[in-house]
This record gives sequence, structure tokens and C-alpha cells, in this order.
Amino acid sequence: MATQDEDSPAHQDVFVGELRRWREVRGMSRTAVAVAMGYSRSYVSKVESGHERPSREFAKAADDALNAGGALRRAWRDYEALRPVVVRATPIERTPEPSTRSLFVEHDDAELRYDGRTYRAIMRRRLVNYGTDPITRYMIRISVDRFPGDPDLSNQLYRDRPLTWEELDLQAWCGEDRSEPMRWVAQHDRDAFKEVWLQFANDSGHFPLYPGQSTWIEYTYTVRDDKWGNWFQRAIRLPTLLLSVRLDFPEHLDPAVWGLHTSMTAEAMPFRTAIDEQRSNNRRVFSWTTEEPPLHARYRLEWHFRRKPSTQPAEPAEKPSQVMRSLGVVQSDDPILHRPAKPFQLPEEAEVAKRVIAELVSAAKRVSAAHTFGKGIGFAANQIGIDRAAAIVFPPGTDDVIMLLNARIIENGEQFDEQYEGCLSFFDVRGLVPRPLVIHVEHQELSGARKITIFERGVARLVAHEIDHLHGKLYIDRLPPGTEAIPIEQYGGSGLNWQY
Repeated sequence: MATQDEDSPAHQDVFVGELRRWREVRGMSRTAVAVAMGYSRSYVSKVESGHERPSREFAKAADDALNAGGALRRAWRDYEALRPVVVRATPIERTPEPSTRSLFVEHDDAELRYDGRTYRAIMRRRLVNYGTDPITRYMIRISVDRFPGDPDLSNQLYRDRPLTWEELDLQAWCGEDRSEPMRWVAQHDRDAFKEVWLQFANDSGHFPLYPGQSTWIEYTYTVRDDKWGNWFQRAIRLPTLLLSVRLDFPEHLDPAVWGLHTSMTAEAMPFRTAIDEQRSNNRRVFSWTTEEPPLHARYRLEWHFRRKPSTQPAEPAEKPSQVMRSLGVVQSDDPILHRPAKPFQLPEEAEVAKRVIAELVSAAKRVSAAHTFGKGIGFAANQIGIDRAAAIVFPPGTDDVIMLLNARIIENGEQFDEQYEGCLSFFDVRGLVPRPLVIHVEHQELSGARKITIFERGVARLVAHEIDHLHGKLYIDRLPPGTEAIPIEQYGGSGLNWQY
């Protein structure tokens, strides 16, 4: 039997064809689908063109974004079931890869630079081959964790917005002065973890590390700070003579840094020696070294930014709307916010509704990690690019969620008041909006049963705001004639509840 390509075009058509069909049914471009899924457009394009193998998480996100009712998940399962096994007619003799145990690291030098938005890792190692065979490749690992204390939140973040090769921009070289670029091949590609073989080869030829030889290798990659937590860890996987680490931060952020050491036999302990700190050219550089670190030891540097006033000009802060956009919130220039959302057919679409509500809760958690909501928080499905009539509300001071499916206001109380409102879809301004103190809302349960719920005061305002979203309205549409929203800089109520 001839060798089969694991991801041949005919094989991928099982999933790709279904993805294209549903995208055309919904009338969505690749860009719109990518936004709804929380993936980059280039990644969606690569999957649809057959250049990237779809994952289970990708299929789930696509199914939810396109409201495919499980069709894309089933297509992915069929795709997995049809993946052929590579079979060859006769065994092919291969020279086994030399064990990495023959490698010794004379110097492991790691640096992490931060520019206020993006982290760049610069990793340099001087390798010595003490074995009897040439070394032709070297494995590296890239692992990120935005919320190391909350694995559920981190898992959700990277499922929604996985780390991509495009944003990493991984590059590698061999030689003291980067004399030879190195090719690389992905071994494992996970949402927040990558494992890569750096090859001692490039388009010009091969340059193995022969027995008795030594060389420097260097590789760099970048990760945005919305995907990187405040920690940088070095793990000792090969015999190492010297380990050095540097953190390079903007001075105006006023960073504080500390270090923890763990081993196979001990819990986390502070570094035995102090971390050195230097200031130069408006930068703060923290450096630390240790000799002959034991195998399997882990050295973890952590930090926080105190953001005290600086005498030097600081980099411009991101606008609140930019922060929300980076967290996957659709902004007011998107047409999806200006048309009524598609209602659910319940109970037939109960599972679809459950998935949409779960996506809304995840989005609310992401946003709440970036901003304090003293007045509570609400989210409508079209604000995360899902064109369905679902919304949630978290009242202030509680984790209880109000679920709104196919909701509409059927009666208003006689009393109104005016309070400032904000919207995640244009978070740079606040507007003084008149709303009734009491509203009667008709909505549906997953079973399809219709019910009427009465909401009052602040919760009524939150619910009314989200129901407006479901009907294609924004709060600025309700501002009294002649009034406008004010910039966030003029508003003094952030983090505070409404007053009654």
C-alpha cells in the first residue's frame, strides 16, 4: 500500500466542505466568522484552505459561531474517523536520532523584554555535544498562562483565542553572531503550548553539531500581554553549567520582581540569592544567575507593575474600547449590533441556546478580569458576534446570572429616572439615559415555556439595556434630544453602583 498523506484534500473536505457550506448559509465572510469564533482570520483561512488541521476546539467554536446545531462537530468527528493510518509496503531503515542526553548546556541565557503591550523572549544557549553521534535537532517549548491562579479562566481564554504561530513570529539562528538561520518543525501545537524541533539546517544546507563541537543557538518569539501572565519560568531539562535570566521593563510602570525555585524534592522557595536591578534609558532591568542548577529544577520570576507616576513620558494607554475589542467584544461599527437578533426556536434549539449562554458567561468573566463593574454587567450575544436573541445579566454584588432568551419588555412602570450607562461596545463614553424604574419582561425558558418577570431599579436598567441590544438598539438611541454621551475622562462613577 502506498503512503497516504494524513491530511489529503479529499480527507479534509469532510470538514472543510461543511464549514464553507455553513459560512455561505449564514452569509458571513471569513473575517466575520473569525471574529465570532475569537480566532485570527489567517488561522480560519488556513483551515478552510486545507493548510491547517482543524482541532476539536476549532470545530466547537465554528459550530457555535455559525449556529450550526452540531453539524460542524459531527463533521469534525467524521473527519477524525477518516484520518488514514500511514502504511508502507516495506519497512524503511532509519538512523535513530541521537539522545539529547549527549548534550550539555554551558550557558542558558534567557531574556524577556516588555514594551507596554508585547513581550519578546530572547533565548540563547551554548550547547556542547559530548556524545558519539551528530546532533541534528534541538527541542524547545513555549508555554503561556494568562491566569496561573485560575485554570478554568485560562483554559477558556486560550480556547477562545489560541496562541498562533503567526503572532509568535518564531525565529531561530545558530552561531555566535546568528550566522545561520535554523528551520523549525512543530511537534505539538496546543492552544497555549507549543513544542518545536529547531533543526541544524536551512535552505543553504545542513550543519549538524558533531561530537566534541559546541555552538550558540538563539531563538526569539513574541506574545501579547493579553495572553501572557506576569511570570517567566526556566526549567532545567539538560545538564547546565550556568543559568542567567533578565527581565527588561519600561521604567514608568514601576515593576516589582521576585523569584521562586522548585525542585523534584522541595516546594517553592525564594531564590537563594538576590535579583539584581539596574536602571538605564528609562528601562528597569532585573537579572539573576545561578551556577550548576540541578536537573528538573524550575526557576520562576514573577512581577507586578505598580504604575506610579513617572518623570518620563509614558506610552499612551489603550483606550477602554480597544481593551474591549481585544477581549472579543464587537464594537459599535459592526452591523450586527444594529439589527434585531435571530430568535431561538425552543425547545428545539435548547442545546444551541445553552452553548450561546455559556459563551456569554465566559465573555463576561474575561471582561470582568479587566475592569471593575460596580453596577453589574450584562452581555448580549450579538456583542460577541453571535446573531441570536440571548443575553445575560449579573446584578451588582452577586454571581447569580439572569438568563434572557427571546426577551421583550411588555410593560413599563410609570416612574422614570436618569442614570449614566456605559456599553462594552463603545466603552470610551457614558450617557445619561432615562429608563423606567420597573419593567415587565416576557422571555422563554429552555423548555420553551414563556414567563413574565418583573425587574426593578438598577437590575431593570441592566435588563432593559441588554434587551435593547437584542432588538438592534444602543443606549445612545435613547438619549434625550440635544444631549450627547460624555468621554469617560469626564465621568466619575466608574466602579460605583447607581444611586436611588
